[in-house]
Amino acid sequence: MKRALVTGGSGCIGAAISRRLAADGLHVLIHAHKGLEVAQMLASEIVAAGGSAEALNFDVTDGERVRASLEALLEAGPIQVLVNNAGIIDDAVFPGMGEGQWRRVIDVSVNGFFNVTQPLTLPMLRTRWGRIVTITSVAALIGNRGQVNYSAAKGALHSATKSLSLELASRGITVNAVAPGVIATPVSAPCFDEPAIRRIVPMQRAGRPEEVADLVGFLCSEQAAYITGQIISINGGMA
Repeated sequence: MKRALVTGGSGCIGAAISRRLAADGLHVLIHAHKGLEVAQMLASEIVAAGGSAEALNFDVTDGERVRASLEALLEAGPIQVLVNNAGIIDDAVFPGMGEGQWRRVIDVSVNGFFNVTQPLTLPMLRTRWGRIVTITSVAALIGNRGQVNYSAAKGALHSATKSLSLELASRGITVNAVAPGVIATPVSAPCFDEPAIRRIVPMQRAGRPEEVADLVGFLCSEQAAYITGQIISINGGMA
């Protein structure tokens, strides 16, 4: 059974992705930092439904702790599917943005990507099969007021995705990014009311976490073997 690691797996989108990958027959490692109890409950739910999952805890910005945690997991074999979903928002208009706000958002998304992905790459290469999918945002493509830090972080992940895909393509490993638009989650709800959604989303509704998970599930499947280096939007038609 192949193993999949989903960072930020205790959040709405991460949980939907974890459920989808488990339904596809993968053993899912559900990562959480502050939401470990939620991740444990999700793992129990997946197991009760006939899937295979476990929860794990580390701070993606703590490189030493991440490496130690992953090395322990790799003793049981390679992790061949990785979904980099961990991320935070800390919004402010740029003239009023503090240095801490800038650094925290960059640290989780960009340094977290390195800390988690790099230790898993060589073991994955040895198997000559792997899937790396990073969850980014429409903000990295078209921008968003109050999110210069978030847009910069997610845009960096788009560039990293493009370059890493070139390095790994000949070994059967695909590397893609999924850029959601407005998705119905507790985080987005205060930011986008119904009139705002109808104004900015051509489909006039928010997306569902399960719709993002379905796209990620496909990209992690055998059927997506010829798709790599792509930034795939899922945003209801936003430009």
